[in-house]
Amino acid sequence: MNSHPFFSNRKVVFLLAAFCCLLWGSAYPAIKNGYLLFAIAPTDIPSKMVFAGYRFLFAGLLLLLMAVVTKRKGLRLTRKSLAEYTVLGLTQTSIMYIFFYVGLAYTTGVKSSIMNATGTFFSVILAHYIYQNDRLSLNKVLGCLIGFVGVMVVNFNRSLLDFHFTLLGEGFVVIAAFVQSAATIYGKNLSQKVDSVVLTGYQLAIGGATLVLLGYGTGGVLTGFTWTSSALMLYMVLLSSAAFALWTILLKYNSVGMVTVFNFLIPVFGAGLSAIFLGEAILEWKNVLALLLVCSGIWLVTKAPRRIAVPVMPEALPGKPAQSSPVCPGNSTSV
Repeated sequence: MNSHPFFSNRKVVFLLAAFCCLLWGSAYPAIKNGYLLFAIAPTDIPSKMVFAGYRFLFAGLLLLLMAVVTKRKGLRLTRKSLAEYTVLGLTQTSIMYIFFYVGLAYTTGVKSSIMNATGTFFSVILAHYIYQNDRLSLNKVLGCLIGFVGVMVVNFNRSLLDFHFTLLGEGFVVIAAFVQSAATIYGKNLSQKVDSVVLTGYQLAIGGATLVLLGYGTGGVLTGFTWTSSALMLYMVLLSSAAFALWTILLKYNSVGMVTVFNFLIPVFGAGLSAIFLGEAILEWKNVLALLLVCSGIWLVTKAPRRIAVPVMPEALPGKPAQSSPVCPGNSTSV
């Protein structure tokens, strides 16, 4: 795995990953307001796909324009690169959002937020079997569990106690989380050989265009463009392009587990920003407790492994053999 003097710095990773989650958290109230401004019914999944498709299509085109202006490498498409970008775009954007939107239509928002958080577990587990330097540890397991409890706390209400489970509802949301996690691993591999802005631009544009075509093909529409609704769409385009580009860069230079654990912050930011912009209650004990739990989980997963200092033995004096080191050859000094 490549490292970077800036993007591999733990403080920078924390700030940028948290910023990405803040942007994605702001998408929750933005999407809800978008449904109202564009008059999209709660069960109108085709129109929701069109709405999401335009958001990601324009975000991808914006990043590609930026790549052209800054003369980044890798803009020229080959048969191989087009196939790779298409696979990533279809999985990370199109297929994932189709499963998520269908699942959201058949279950509650509370359950969807919690089920979607399982994607962090999937990412950490998949990374364990794919990358030698991203193995599971006690801290990672505990951190994921604590973070998941935090997500449950911030979404806690009576509907959370309903253990009803359906394939089209909760099942599709979990499938969406798994698809997203697998696509994240695939995208990390691609980012090692392709410029992150170019990669993100192509995958968002391809995934977004697919959603638009599928949405219109299944009867979706998008009307109600005004200055207000257009400004909201522009904001969602900007937040998507910035967040996805930064996230891809962080994944390129850091382990999957270190970055994806910050996904636990998205529902926390989403709850807080929804309270501010949608008038929902925010000064509740569960919000504070959830934030503490999520931050504790992130700290456990991302903290540097403890290292044991091994004293360096002095060189042998003339005529005396050197003392052997207490550490066996080939063993690591880190615990």
